[in-house]
Amino acid sequence: MTQPNTLHAMPGMAAQAATDLSHMAAGFADPVQGSQQIFRAGLQAMSHPGRIVPVPVCADLPTHGHAASAQLMLALLDADCRLWLSPSLRASEVATWLRFHTGCQLVDTLALAHFAWVGGGDAMPRLADFQHGSDEDPHTSTSCVIDLAAAHSAAQDVGGWRLQGPGIADVCQLSVSGLPADFEAQWNDNQAQFPRGVDLWLALPDSLIGLPRTTRMHAADAASKGV
Repeated sequence: MTQPNTLHAMPGMAAQAATDLSHMAAGFADPVQGSQQIFRAGLQAMSHPGRIVPVPVCADLPTHGHAASAQLMLALLDADCRLWLSPSLRASEVATWLRFHTGCQLVDTLALAHFAWVGGGDAMPRLADFQHGSDEDPHTSTSCVIDLAAAHSAAQDVGGWRLQGPGIADVCQLSVSGLPADFEAQWNDNQAQFPRGVDLWLALPDSLIGLPRTTRMHAADAASKGV
């Protein structure tokens, strides 16, 4: 029986797959060491929200999407995971590459996804449309990776947002390019649902920034005015 919301076979796909596989990026050079190294980078980013964490290149990767994002997906996904990809990624070799190397299932519905990856230039879905888990099982929420054009992080004076919460000693300021204008409001609605809510990694080509649902966010200029 064909499962709903997964990538279905199309006429001629077998022949196409044979051609694609011959040119497919190989993934981690050392699957165990590479996966562990990238997983640690992703965990470090989540443990220190707002900090820009470098991600080494440990794998042969597709040409679409940031290298840091592709490797994180490669380290996190397995055959039990449901993945949502934004349109440009889904239409690229990324979809076949991740399915081949991880066995993950592609889904069309955001609320069904364990993980999601939004490519640069693609519209970011609203956080409210992802799976937020439940009070009993908050871990069933979606974890999302978003490719950014640029980001700057520091203890002060970078504008953007002031971040506070677990993993931040005092305040971390974060400024990014590539998120919706109302992202701060969306994030605060997400954070207010704790223990439910979506966790994010913001990605640059060679680094990751963690935004777990425990992180509080407000505009840096509003904080300077005592708001």
